[in-house]
Amino acid sequence: MAKDESSKFGNSLLKKLDSQLGGLLSEASSEEDFTGKAGQSMVLRLPGLSSKRIGLIGLGQSSSTTFAFRGFGEAFAAAAKSTQANSAAVTLATTDSISNDSKVGLVTGTVLGLYEDTRYKSEGKKPVLKSVDFIGLGSGAEIEKKLKYAEDVSTAVIFGKELVNSPANVLTPAVLAEEASKIASTYSDVFTATILDAKKCEELKMGSYLGVAAASANPPHFIHLCYKPSSGPVKTKLALVGKGLTFDSGGYNIKTGAGCSIELMKFDMGGSAAVLGAAKAIGQVKPPGVEVHFIVAACENMISGTGMRPGDVVTASNGKTIEVNNTDAEGRLTLADALVYACNQGVEKIIDLATLTGACVVALGPSIAGVFTPSDDLAKEVFTAAEASGEKLWRMPLEESYWDNMKSGVADMVNTGGRQGGAITAALFLKQFVDEKVQWMHIDMAGPVWNDKKRAATGFGIGTLVEWVLLNSSS
Repeated sequence: MAKDESSKFGNSLLKKLDSQLGGLLSEASSEEDFTGKAGQSMVLRLPGLSSKRIGLIGLGQSSSTTFAFRGFGEAFAAAAKSTQANSAAVTLATTDSISNDSKVGLVTGTVLGLYEDTRYKSEGKKPVLKSVDFIGLGSGAEIEKKLKYAEDVSTAVIFGKELVNSPANVLTPAVLAEEASKIASTYSDVFTATILDAKKCEELKMGSYLGVAAASANPPHFIHLCYKPSSGPVKTKLALVGKGLTFDSGGYNIKTGAGCSIELMKFDMGGSAAVLGAAKAIGQVKPPGVEVHFIVAACENMISGTGMRPGDVVTASNGKTIEVNNTDAEGRLTLADALVYACNQGVEKIIDLATLTGACVVALGPSIAGVFTPSDDLAKEVFTAAEASGEKLWRMPLEESYWDNMKSGVADMVNTGGRQGGAITAALFLKQFVDEKVQWMHIDMAGPVWNDKKRAATGFGIGTLVEWVLLNSSS
């Protein structure tokens, strides 16, 4: 956006365009104070051009990251939607050294920015945009492959968004299990599905998970999808575990007061949406050399005479006992049995994702997920994957001395250790249910699961999980 003394653009593409428009572009950008900062847009309707409108969209200063390009794609989509365009095209003022990840980010951002979830509206707006052209980003087999990948991931993210957006009276644990089974039947060449009912979970001694599910009229469903490549050897076994609370009332420690967000607690299955969204994408991409287990202990946390009380002691499937000092710290109780089950599948690495603590949102805000792991190698892998997908993570400490806050007088542990360091003590709790030989990471995504401004789900985590699986495959 830099201009010379006579207010003309320095950039060759903008200079050429501006001269075709008789200086209107430089004039309008000055008047509207368009500086090119991230997300900024300026759209002009002009006669005498082959296109009805021409617009400038800001990419911002940190324009080398996938995150920046994804945001740019979303801003472009918003501008195209607001003008009711039938077709739109985007090009970059400077196309030097744009990575393939950035190109994928731009395409993914555009597709996701154009998407609107109107399933629950009586009169949904019909999209008018029929086609989008990306100009000057290259061509050939390599870029075609990247575009196909962007399409697969975008489809999966939209699926994940729709799961989280669905209200709890629609998306029950049974319906979530049904959606998982559909993935397995769609990609039956590489997927198998196992859905365990309450009786089977009882046989597996999942007392921690079943304690949470006990109050609800909607029975629990334990979901296990397994991806195996149709040919070739498997060199790595992974597990992705997602928290699947389709609604969280808080139980007897009911969510009350301003800021408790009980009306949004349909999103408490955001971790499971990330895991199942990743499964859908993996079914399309079909990476070789890697086996992946997708695990969700789905249930509701409700209130009734059969429900878990504060002070109850439950026993997890690894034999450890937990005094429930707060029924609203229920996600970790379901994850405890899911993690034990994951370890029993003989996997080498596990990532669990959960909308686990408000404490993590206080620490990192609404856009960044907190990452907890004792393994530096696993952290390196996942941060590489997040950079490629354009999602924001921040590593947090697993401070072992805080475990003292989780001691119980009657059981092996309590399920919550008070307000201070709440995200850390939650992660330390989960660590009790992971085999020491397994590399494990916990991602607390309570912040980025939801976009308050758009009042909608984000599909967070899916892109990073798919990238991580690909990093571990032999492709």
